[in-house]
Amino acid sequence: MLLLLFGQAMSDLNLPNYMSKIVNVGIQQNGVEEAAPAAISQNGMKLMQTFMLADEKTLVQDNYTLVSGTDVNAGGKTYESVYPNAKDTQIYVRNTVDSSTLASLDQTFGNATWTFINVMQEYAKMNVTTATTSSTSSVDVKSIDFEKLYAMQSQLDQMPASVVSDAHDKAVTNDKSILKQSAAAFTGSFYKELGVSLTDIQTAYILKIGGAMLLIALLGGLASIFVSLFSSRIAAGVARTLRVDIFNRIESFSNNEFDKFSTASLITRSTNDVTQIQTLLTIGVRMLLYAPIMAVGGVFMAVNKSASMSWIIAVACIVLVGMILIVLAVTLPRFKLVQKLIDNLNLVARENLSGLMVIRAFGTRDFEKDRFDKANKDLTKVNLFINRTMSFMMPAMMLIMNAVMLLVVWVGAHQISESTMQVGDMMAFMQYAMQIIMSFLMIAMMFIFVPRAAVSANRIAEVLETHTTIHDPANPKSLETSRKGYVEFRDVNFRYQGADEDVLSDITFTAEPGQTTAFIGSTGSGKSTLVNLILRFYDVTKGQVLINDVDIREVSQQELRSIIGYVPQQGVLLSGTIASNLRYGKKDATDEEIQTAAEIAQATAFIEEKTDRFDSGISQGGDNVSGGQKQRLSIARALVKRAQIYIFDDSFSALDFQTDIALRKALKANTGDSTLLIVAQRVSTIMNAEQIIVLDNGRIVGKGTHRELLLSCPEYYEIASSQLSKEELE
Repeated sequence: MLLLLFGQAMSDLNLPNYMSKIVNVGIQQNGVEEAAPAAISQNGMKLMQTFMLADEKTLVQDNYTLVSGTDVNAGGKTYESVYPNAKDTQIYVRNTVDSSTLASLDQTFGNATWTFINVMQEYAKMNVTTATTSSTSSVDVKSIDFEKLYAMQSQLDQMPASVVSDAHDKAVTNDKSILKQSAAAFTGSFYKELGVSLTDIQTAYILKIGGAMLLIALLGGLASIFVSLFSSRIAAGVARTLRVDIFNRIESFSNNEFDKFSTASLITRSTNDVTQIQTLLTIGVRMLLYAPIMAVGGVFMAVNKSASMSWIIAVACIVLVGMILIVLAVTLPRFKLVQKLIDNLNLVARENLSGLMVIRAFGTRDFEKDRFDKANKDLTKVNLFINRTMSFMMPAMMLIMNAVMLLVVWVGAHQISESTMQVGDMMAFMQYAMQIIMSFLMIAMMFIFVPRAAVSANRIAEVLETHTTIHDPANPKSLETSRKGYVEFRDVNFRYQGADEDVLSDITFTAEPGQTTAFIGSTGSGKSTLVNLILRFYDVTKGQVLINDVDIREVSQQELRSIIGYVPQQGVLLSGTIASNLRYGKKDATDEEIQTAAEIAQATAFIEEKTDRFDSGISQGGDNVSGGQKQRLSIARALVKRAQIYIFDDSFSALDFQTDIALRKALKANTGDSTLLIVAQRVSTIMNAEQIIVLDNGRIVGKGTHRELLLSCPEYYEIASSQLSKEELE
């Protein structure tokens, strides 16, 4: 793609050069490209040699041949057919020469032309009346009357050698392009003398150069199309890869990492920030690479056209760079702020959408509107500041561009009047100056995207460079041992990252298969944290958690979680169908298996009421089912796995007592070989558990059956007495 960009830039940079050729050669020189004529009459050759030095005459004599009009040229035509006035006479024809020799001949005829002009001007100053005085005094060699000039040949032959030498020395001080242009005009007069149509030459040249310009423009256009295609594909591919990498990294995060990033921020980083990178690549690959090529190439071509006016480009570039740096210094801190404000706006919007029922119930719509309005206005204010600052760039650039154009015309006009520059070169210089300024304008436009994309890239890098604290061991052990379903805590302590105190201390217990181990305690006592350690959502700070007599830190997370059926506090359903949700933990589960799991979870009744039964749709988050139905489906999803260990984290809170009792009986009957770990708030849910563990402030204060704890654990008795009648406590 870099080659395509280079090709596109070269096409754009060469077009002004071809335009210059059309003006300089096609219009001003009537299409005559070379100063050294391809053919010249004998009188014309004698006239031109009059104003040449000895070595120049030798060069011309060596490279021109005297031929007759009836002779046949290399193309098989007679010379008189190409040069009609050469009939019955002889002319000088230029031999086939290489490019360096042709350049020397052009220089020679250019020197001779201006030597002639200088001599005629000196004669005019001396009031010597000649047939060409009025013409040569204005340096117009196109309207020379050769018949009168040839009649003066005898007088010209008598000129002192010093006159020619002085005039020649003055001639060589002219710019080479001016020498060649004047000589080409003289050559055109020689062609006209031989009967050649200058109109035909001019038309052929303009068509040739115009055709070349069309071809170059076509190639440049094709290169631009392919560059756009490739840049779009690259940008889309990078964005796709970034989204996948971010998603995979987030999926690998433990709860410790989720505590560092808000959900709204992760969503913004996965979407808006990636879009900023994609936009930059789509536009930037073209602009950031194309603009410098155009700027450097434009400077080179402009200096090549007129080094004397290069100071104009230098001044313009200094002003442009200074202006861009000032604008960048002002706007860059705001670009860093924009993405944070988008995070905040997404956070407010997400909270409003997810908590809409609470907002309506408490009648706080106006408060939330004001909250959203503030977040929105903060973002708008910063964006307006950035856009207003950046909008200053365009008129400033246009002002500089127009000022440069006026300066080029003013300086160029003086140089043209002094015969040190051609009109076409000035026009090309103007085009190159515009291209250089437009390149800086493109670079300035990129400053709208680059700072914001840079901030987005840093935010994405923060996610990608965040390494999870929970990782698999290099050589994981297997849980396939003879003791299946055994869960053991040995002197476990745990504290959250950055916390000053442990939330769990000295936790030791064993849960065996075929039994129910329940956890109860006041809010904040650490029940959910404890079961999260079993799933290795967090790693213990001290001690060990063992499953099947293997430390879970020595087992791969995939194998660990494959033997656990987990039901969280809040039932989470994914968009799809009831069947797809139940099969979420076991993709190959049969219809009979999901039917059985639904029956155990007491979900069959409401599923059967639906028209499509297990194929009924579930909306995002399970919003189209009740809280109790959501919990029962979550329980059924865990049961489909037929796991060694089941963890129910306060998963019966939304169930009525009758459903709760029926569900627990079904669980007992169908999960007899599995280990059940239940976190509960209701004593009635865990009364029949083989082992109840009472937690208080992160410590175990009681362990035993319901009856044992009523007698031995005041904390448990207090909880039970608040929920059960006196008869039930006895």
